[in-house]
Amino acid sequence: MTVARANGFAVVIATCANEEQGAGIGRTLVEERLAACVNLVAPVRSIYRWRDAIEDERETLMLIKTRAALVRRLERRIKELHTYEVPEVVAMKLDSGSTPYLTWLLESTGSRGRKRAGK
Repeated sequence: MTVARANGFAVVIATCANEEQGAGIGRTLVEERLAACVNLVAPVRSIYRWRDAIEDERETLMLIKTRAALVRRLERRIKELHTYEVPEVVAMKLDSGSTPYLTWLLESTGSRGRKRAGK
């Protein structure tokens, strides 16, 4: 396995209310080539402050692999599809990864056949 520089790629972390919602968002992101892959991890327990109250909820975690150049468009699309008032969308750029995987990621998020949001 060779490891390549991966400056042009990112992993986006987002949470959603349940696995069904995560699957719907994930499928749309992959179909529209905004993401190469979306992993759903459920359930996760999230403890957070919302409107001055401490919340303790079960959620589904989405790990979304994409190109760094698509992160803003991906964020907008998540907001359009999400039920939360303020959905979590946190992106981290990758430093390195296996060359075959990064090649696949690039091909899977390429412009070939890309659908526009809302079409």
